[in-house]
Amino acid sequence: MLIAYYSLGGNTDRIAKMIRETTGAQIARIETCRAYAGSYNDIVDRGQWEIDDGYLPEIKQIDADPSDHETLILGSPVWWYALAPAMRAFLKDRNLQGKDIYPFVTNGGWPGQAFEDCKDRCPGATVHHGLDVRFSESTLLTTETAIEDWAGRIAE
Repeated sequence: MLIAYYSLGGNTDRIAKMIRETTGAQIARIETCRAYAGSYNDIVDRGQWEIDDGYLPEIKQIDADPSDHETLILGSPVWWYALAPAMRAFLKDRNLQGKDIYPFVTNGGWPGQAFEDCKDRCPGATVHHGLDVRFSESTLLTTETAIEDWAGRIAE
């Protein structure tokens, strides 16, 4: 089992680590080659442009090979109602045929089309019910019990 996730501000990183504690899965953080810079509003504007234009940032190689794992837990913040461009880049042209995919997303109020986006980008995989994790800035609104229960069902 592998947890592959992208996190910009730390919320998705926090949840990925909680899931790892429950599942014992290997974990790999997806990082862009060029860091996002500027004010919060600059990054939000850049994110909207990337989603609208289908831009995929160059990402660094992760320390794990997803093809070695039957189960992938994929974590992404929601950017403009979709998976973050870095997660989209990670999934591009990746053969996940026959894999079990469990997505989780972090957001400030609504996951938008992020789960459908994940299904669309994982053809041939079985994409299971995802976990919607809500935050108010860095304050976790989803209960830790709900996160642990979801992760525990994957680990069974």
